Amino acid sequence: MSNNKFKFLARASLLVLCSLLLLFGTHARTLRPTHPYPAPDFSLRDMNGNPVRLSSFRGKGVVLNFWATWCAPCRREIPWFIQMQKKYGPRGLQVIGVSMDDGGNKAVEQFVDKTGMDYPVLFDDGHASSVYGATEILPTTYYISRNGKVVAFVKGVISKDKVEDNVKEMLEKPAAASASQQQSAR
Repeated sequence: MSNNKFKFLARASLLVLCSLLLLFGTHARTLRPTHPYPAPDFSLRDMNGNPVRLSSFRGKGVVLNFWATWCAPCRREIPWFIQMQKKYGPRGLQVIGVSMDDGGNKAVEQFVDKTGMDYPVLFDDGHASSVYGATEILPTTYYISRNGKVVAFVKGVISKDKVEDNVKEMLEKPAAASASQQQSAR
């Protein structure tokens, strides 16, 4: 077998393997910490260059999504986050996208305009993604309760229905916790 044929077969095999892993090998699921913990705070720049602190969204349920324009699973779930923001924003949801792109702001801005992302998009500085463990797998999404605690996270992509279930649960959680806290205080 010639060297060129071998290289072609090796690349084709690798492509098939990667495709199969992408289709069947991702077992993303929602993970819930036994004890919700405070979401690490950070300040990142938005698309206008303004600093945005995560803690400024306290009181809202936050979906913190680490993504990139070149990430196919990320592109698949972004329309779901747009829909969730529209549907649950009035009930206190705030989706925040953190771009992991290296190619500069222009490509991200074009992508945001093209997709109609209507929620804050911030640019990662390396620190936020590291603190949240979002450097290994994209997308990585954290669900942060109104009181600033991480109640769930997902590494990879899950179904739209599961995303919505996570959003509903996150938005309901603080009210239930507050009611039980009030009863125990009596």
